[in-house]
Amino acid sequence: MKLLVALAFILILASLGSALFFLMKDKGKSNRTVKALAFRVGLSIALFVLILIANHLGWIQPTGIR
Repeated sequence: MKLLVALAFILILASLGSALFFLMKDKGKSNRTVKALAFRVGLSIALFVLILIANHLGWIQPTGIR
């Protein structure tokens, strides 16, 4: 589970980086930046839902505040 969450964070950061690259390269003339940011939002929502499901199924356990 830790590997899956780490991979999701890496993909989210890569999508954010590609959006920055498209923003600088295209100078607002295409919609590739919007698509990259929409993909990042989709990945973030999917990761959140995955964490909720994993918690509900008992794959991960909350540690609480120490």
